[in-house]
Amino acid sequence: MSIGLRRVVAATAVVTLGLGLASCGSAKQSTGTTSTGGSASGTAVGAVRIGLLLPETKTTRYEQFDRPLIEQKIKELAPDAQIDYYNANENATTQQTQVDTALTKGDKVLILDAVDSKAIQSSVQKAHDAGVKVIAYDRLAQGPVDSYVSFDNKKVGELQGKALVDAVNAKANGGSPTAAAGDAADGGSIIMINGSPTDPNAADFKAGAHSAIDGKLKIGKEYDTPNWDPNNANQEAAAAITAIGAPNVVGVYSANDGMAAGISTALKAANLNVPLTGQDAQLDAVQRILAGTQTMSIYKPFKPETDAAATMAVTFAQGKPLDSKLVPVTVTNGSGNKVPSDLITPIVLTKDNIKTTVVADGLYTVPQICTPDYAAACTAAGLS
Repeated sequence: MSIGLRRVVAATAVVTLGLGLASCGSAKQSTGTTSTGGSASGTAVGAVRIGLLLPETKTTRYEQFDRPLIEQKIKELAPDAQIDYYNANENATTQQTQVDTALTKGDKVLILDAVDSKAIQSSVQKAHDAGVKVIAYDRLAQGPVDSYVSFDNKKVGELQGKALVDAVNAKANGGSPTAAAGDAADGGSIIMINGSPTDPNAADFKAGAHSAIDGKLKIGKEYDTPNWDPNNANQEAAAAITAIGAPNVVGVYSANDGMAAGISTALKAANLNVPLTGQDAQLDAVQRILAGTQTMSIYKPFKPETDAAATMAVTFAQGKPLDSKLVPVTVTNGSGNKVPSDLITPIVLTKDNIKTTVVADGLYTVPQICTPDYAAACTAAGLS
């Protein structure tokens, strides 16, 4: 797709990278290092170390897509590069220790998806002082970050909010999403379940969603959910349904698919089937969309984002600046630092475009999606 192609153009010719230090283990490191042999050219002099620090494993995307795609692209661009991988398992202190370990090992570039964007600032500063480049990946860390790649997060929230307004309107007005905005809210309320308060992306999703929802739907209960935890989201939804009254709930805003899984369980327990949003295009969310228990998700094609991060890392490792093709915009992080950035446009995923998005892009196959429980829904949606 076009947003992926412009990152392929950005991936320039590769030379082998500077010398790295010997590896040592760490009790805080969730897995071992990944390295490859071979050379992109006859001028290889050794392998640079690149640290990849991801935040958690509860959201399936990190281990299933982000890590392997980033590693694959780095190896494609620089076969001799060594990658030190860390996963913080939602613990900000663990991630700070992992940054220390990466610096001790001699990692020259860090691709960092922060557990807590504010708490990691001192570690980013430490890396900067050591001459190590820091790429903020998916979440914009505070401190002197060298570059950032993510999606337009306020746009994500805006798209989610608009989809919820349209779906609630359609359900309230006999299938017409274009009926008067206030009609959908008459006699009913929505529940808003936002992401983690320590994740700057969650604040952007929330702001974008409010920009689409405020004045159009009545918000009965709203929560910020620590660690994006699906179990917490389930409990929040159950409590909100009790407080508002099940007959008065007309929809639920969920900031991502992991939480939507917990919320859908709470809705089912209350015998409710109302519009429900999501994000990340998780496999179970795609199946819920087909089954009609989730309205939409946000598909953020992982490959353009992972390719951009890997290309930035290799470019930095080569001692080169990032050109405007890699970082076409500048954003300001929470500590006031101006960060050259690449913000990718997200895509609304519904049952109407599953085939042309997540299937066409190879994220999932039809057999993966269309298990026996979803066979009839797949047939109805033209997936076969």
